[in-house]
Amino acid sequence: MSFINPDAGAPQPENRQRVTDVRALRALAHPLRLAILNHLMSFGAQTASQCADVVGSTASNCSYHLRSLARFGLVEALGSEDGRERPWRSAATGFEFRAGDDNNLAAKAVERVLNESHIDDGARLAKRALEARDLATPAEWRDAASAASYSLRMTPSELDALGEKLDALIRPYIALTRGDPPAGSAVVHLQLDAFLHPDGPR
Repeated sequence: MSFINPDAGAPQPENRQRVTDVRALRALAHPLRLAILNHLMSFGAQTASQCADVVGSTASNCSYHLRSLARFGLVEALGSEDGRERPWRSAATGFEFRAGDDNNLAAKAVERVLNESHIDDGARLAKRALEARDLATPAEWRDAASAASYSLRMTPSELDALGEKLDALIRPYIALTRGDPPAGSAVVHLQLDAFLHPDGPR
């Protein structure tokens, strides 16, 4: 396992990866590993103990899962010069998880599990934010938050183009890569899902 020693708090250069290795997808299908990776992608380098506090596990268990993610190149260990517990960071600033072979039913099943976990994790975060809204969320953040859904009529190519435009608007604010966050900035969760409406005619 290789170790790197950049400042754990420094922004990472943009590095978006597409993961098609079925073994890596299977490793991520474990809900705790996916939660750990999502946490690292939101908040940057963290130790196993810091991850454990967030995902509701132990430091030793998180350390085991971090090493499993590292075997597939999904996270990297940062060197610890003073002998303390070393931090880990996401190996990329953005991942797309997709089984490479559309005819491999096992691979497609793992991809589906990951997609379902993505939906479930987003819903859990939104519910937790609602629970904290009246107790701990400052008024300016309550006013700035939004929740909206739309039913659009469009072609596949239009949907693809819309996704690219939204990505271009959002990308300058990515937490791991933004090098000039103004005072008062914080990590915000934004989730966009677009799909052919399941109740419509095919």
